Amino acid sequence: MQFPIRPEMVLIDVDGTLVDSVPDLAFCVDAMMRELGRAPHGEAAVRNWVGNGVERLVRRALIGALDGEPSEVDYERAYPLFLDLYADNTSKRSLLYPGVREGLDLLRTRGYRLGCVTNKAAQFTEPLLAELGIRDAFEIVVSGDSLPEKKPSPMPLLHAAAFFGAEPSRALMVGDSVSDVKAARAAGFAIICMSYGYNHGRDIREAGPDAVIDTMTELDSLVAASAN
Repeated sequence: MQFPIRPEMVLIDVDGTLVDSVPDLAFCVDAMMRELGRAPHGEAAVRNWVGNGVERLVRRALIGALDGEPSEVDYERAYPLFLDLYADNTSKRSLLYPGVREGLDLLRTRGYRLGCVTNKAAQFTEPLLAELGIRDAFEIVVSGDSLPEKKPSPMPLLHAAAFFGAEPSRALMVGDSVSDVKAARAAGFAIICMSYGYNHGRDIREAGPDAVIDTMTELDSLVAASAN
């Protein structure tokens, strides 16, 4: 990855990038399934289903698979149950990944302008970031329901770029999934992915990001080296 100049802004995804939210999501999925009179799935299964918003997660849980669709009757019964559960369990078990807090502090110290772009709904995103103590790191948070489209559409990224007054060619997205890569490419951003995130069990390197890193603390030196 090579930046001809220092990036004007850095946008960062939430689930699978900043936060391991699967423990809370899995708890809610399993509680929802029990309320529906069905067997729970367990955290390992849910870990392979997250990454495309809670609506998609609920549909996957109902059929027990990554692809396919449940009946709309089942979905319309299950989805409100999940929302109520997740509203009470947004951050009780979720944790920042190692190096996230230190990485964000370092980027801010270097003067990078930071934004957050996620497919998670704002009613969950804002409390999660606040309760984990990182909301103030971001000048803008674009959630999954902030705009008419969400990732992999480029719209959220371009919206943030307009907010910062930044050119897409001088912007960086940091994520963990194919959705992040597709959104960044469509928006004309550079894209760095975390090696540990939620990509349905597939190595994110297959999606062809500009770089893959293991911790957020690596981001500063990587971007600084590219800009020199």
